Amino acid sequence: MKYAIIFVLLIIIETIYFKIADKFNIIDKPNERSSHTGIIIRGGGIIFTLGVLLYAVFFKLPYPWFIGGLALISTISFIDDTRELSSKVRIIIHFIAMSMMLYQLELNNYPLWHGILALIICTGIINAYNFMDGINGITGGYSTITVLTLWFINYMFFPFTDGHLLLVLFMALMVFNFFNFRIKAKCFAGDVGSISMAFILIFLVGQLIIQTQNPAFIILFGLYGVDSILTIIHRLLLKENIFKPHRKHAYQLMSNELKIPHVGTSSIYMLIQGILNAGFLYTWKFYPACQFYYFFISLGILALTYILFMKKYFYLHVR
Repeated sequence: MKYAIIFVLLIIIETIYFKIADKFNIIDKPNERSSHTGIIIRGGGIIFTLGVLLYAVFFKLPYPWFIGGLALISTISFIDDTRELSSKVRIIIHFIAMSMMLYQLELNNYPLWHGILALIICTGIINAYNFMDGINGITGGYSTITVLTLWFINYMFFPFTDGHLLLVLFMALMVFNFFNFRIKAKCFAGDVGSISMAFILIFLVGQLIIQTQNPAFIILFGLYGVDSILTIIHRLLLKENIFKPHRKHAYQLMSNELKIPHVGTSSIYMLIQGILNAGFLYTWKFYPACQFYYFFISLGILALTYILFMKKYFYLHVR
């Protein structure tokens, strides 16, 4: 019964948000980085944070530091969606929020360098998720694959987190995908959506890594990681300012230059990450001695595929 109530509330909340966003002109206008041409409501991904807050209300506020950090980073991201915000303020809030999450993960019980390394990795993943949010369906679809993988691990292999959180998050994704995973999207995730989803998934994958003592589960972010890191390297080789907007990610090339529909590109990313996850789980469960070989070989194949793809099609972007 709780799940039914939460699902209905999520639909109502998202619908109400659309009316508020329309009234206050919270929209996404195309720019040089965009892969869309129309004006779309921005910030529909606020449903991810609101879903977690509903989870906290219905299930007696588990993970208070994590939820507090999520509320903080979502608030600053939503403000950033609606007006110009100082990058210094944004960075400070991000670090405070991530520190709260790491405290929830009890990383304070580990040597200091663990926390520093975790902050660096968290920052990288959050930025990668934000940069990759550029076409219909990619944030919601890719995140759905990750959440389903985590649910499968939690229920079939190794219980590492509260299953209620995974199910509520899945419902929030379904509501968002209904409005975003389509040819003509009703809304975009916005910074509040992509950053909050990255924050949530980092917490969940962090729980899994700490409880299994297996850092190879970072592979659940594998495709985004390869695309983001190699795109940065590519832009550095081109002597570009990596902090300026661009359209050089592989998914952008697929959507803009190769004219693959947004939902098609997003589906390809979902399929690749899904295959990557399934292969790793099979190896981890049945051939644990080979899991790190799988980790490096599979990511190496993704990297090689990215390089060959860019070598063949990047001229279209230049032209």
